Amino acid sequence: MPTDVRISIIYYSLTGTVAEIAREMAETAEKEGAEVRLRKVPDAASATEKAAAPAGAAPAGDTVEVPVACVDDLLWADGVLLGSPTRFGNIAGPLKSFLDSLGGAWQKQQLADKVYSGFTATGSLHGGQESTLLALMTSFHHFGGVVVAPGYTSPEKFADGNPYGTAHCTEDRTRPVDDTTRTAARIQAARVVRFARAITAA
Repeated sequence: MPTDVRISIIYYSLTGTVAEIAREMAETAEKEGAEVRLRKVPDAASATEKAAAPAGAAPAGDTVEVPVACVDDLLWADGVLLGSPTRFGNIAGPLKSFLDSLGGAWQKQQLADKVYSGFTATGSLHGGQESTLLALMTSFHHFGGVVVAPGYTSPEKFADGNPYGTAHCTEDRTRPVDDTTRTAARIQAARVVRFARAITAA
């Protein structure tokens, strides 16, 4: 299938949970016929935070083969999926620093008219999932982007209970990414591809 739409999936992940969701989304977007860039932002977690991760948790280093994100990854894309773990109900610092680096592109209107969507993970049930996703959406609005949330657009989306974006609860980093989360990620990625394709073709 020829690719006619370009999707960037950019994430920050400390233990590997958000990275795993990102990979699920990337695979889905490719199956939907998109050209995909999977990118991570640099790990700037403190030694204390890294030490708090249990021995069984997958470290972010497991994604060393994933290139580091840069501004061009947004400029290149027709649609962008951004992922971050929750930090006190907000975006994690490394991803926020990446967003803060986009000022030059924003001033030139280079981030506008693209599809944007977000995903997250928390250590406790809810734990700030919705507020983190809404915080991401605030940036999308400032970009002049087209915000495409998954909503409750399919029966499967009711299972994960979050219309704002895919969100996984690790239950204090002991619960792996499950079928419910993977299904939600696939639905969201396919929806982003569909709307990005429609806007690109308009």
